[in-house]
Amino acid sequence: MNLTNASQKKQALINSYVESSDKQKKLYRRTLITVIFSQIFGGAGLAAGVTVGALLAQDMLGTDKFTGIPTALFTLGSAVAALLVGRFSQRFGRRMGLGLGFIAGGVGAIGVVVAALMNSITLLLVSLLIYGSGTATNLQARYAGTDLANSKQRATAASMAMVFTTIGAVAGPNLVNVTGEFALSIGVPSLAGPFLLAAVAYTLAGIILLLLLHPDPLLVAKAVANQAAQGSQSSSDLEATRDGKKGITLGALIMIITQIVMVAIMTMTPVHMKHHGHGLGEVGLVIGFHIGAMYLPSLITGILVDKIGRIAMALASAVTLLLAGVVAALAPTDSMVMLIVALSLLGIGWNFGLISGTALIVDSTTTSNQAKVQGAVDVLIALAGASGGALSGMIVANSSYSILSYAGGILALALLPIMLWMRPKRA
Repeated sequence: MNLTNASQKKQALINSYVESSDKQKKLYRRTLITVIFSQIFGGAGLAAGVTVGALLAQDMLGTDKFTGIPTALFTLGSAVAALLVGRFSQRFGRRMGLGLGFIAGGVGAIGVVVAALMNSITLLLVSLLIYGSGTATNLQARYAGTDLANSKQRATAASMAMVFTTIGAVAGPNLVNVTGEFALSIGVPSLAGPFLLAAVAYTLAGIILLLLLHPDPLLVAKAVANQAAQGSQSSSDLEATRDGKKGITLGALIMIITQIVMVAIMTMTPVHMKHHGHGLGEVGLVIGFHIGAMYLPSLITGILVDKIGRIAMALASAVTLLLAGVVAALAPTDSMVMLIVALSLLGIGWNFGLISGTALIVDSTTTSNQAKVQGAVDVLIALAGASGGALSGMIVANSSYSILSYAGGILALALLPIMLWMRPKRA
């Protein structure tokens, strides 16, 4: 009886939002604020793996050849998590899908710390897979803000979540020395320090969403769409289905290619720097600029994507990634400035691609399949990142960091003919 009453109250609450456009607008704003708050912590959580994951593996494995494996593993873990979070969100709403996804990422981070303490390679690999849940959830949170957004707000809404990820994502790499010293003070290897921060940050992000993302924006959006469908097919559904398959495919390809390029170059930059005498603090600074460039431009990017179009910004992504690859390849090994410029361009190019691709996906789906499709696309993005991370170490081991960087820039150019061929009418 109690469960029935709770279900009835929940449905009554959702119905009260369906009947009031004013309440929907307020919920849209409140959802953005909640997601933004959670993303500050989520950004700090994801920075650990990016900054010291490869270095920790190098230290534990004793070789450079497989230093891309940690990135590949937590990216592969994020692929599985993306599918689960997407399907869970489609059925139970964003609150449960995103909240539990972040908490799972926190559990994985704790596992990495224990693995470093025990010097257990097996536990490290398993924990990195679970840690990937936080990465997937952090990325999928961008969709929560779009559930109640209109067609002229979608890219801006997605970007709002990302821009506030910057606070945690930039702070994380720059706390490498602090967290490392704290780890040593409690008897944990210094390179595991950032994962202590990740464990706390991801768990807090999950708790914030579970407590505050209520009523669930996706469940409200579904109810609104169902009511509109009772009278006649809604104009938004007609728009979403017109070039649906083409828009989903193109949006996915844009994000997949930008992810491969970004992850491959980013993964090997700390190892490249360490080989040429740069300290952990310098690595943290370069990666901090990179992650800042990945997320900080988001608000402006979202507005541009909504104003000048998805395809125009995807083209800008391809050109920016090409420049990033060329600058990284030509950067003198002792030049921090050139490495910062290269990694910043890499982050900006990824940002352009992710937000334009995200907007295409949202445009091309309806509430009946939105979260499920979004999760499936993020699986492909994560697998692309895993491939980029795994191959990057092997490419550098058998050639050089410069060759890897040039290859990434050239791959980004593949977006140009793809977009000309598959461009949806409304993009």
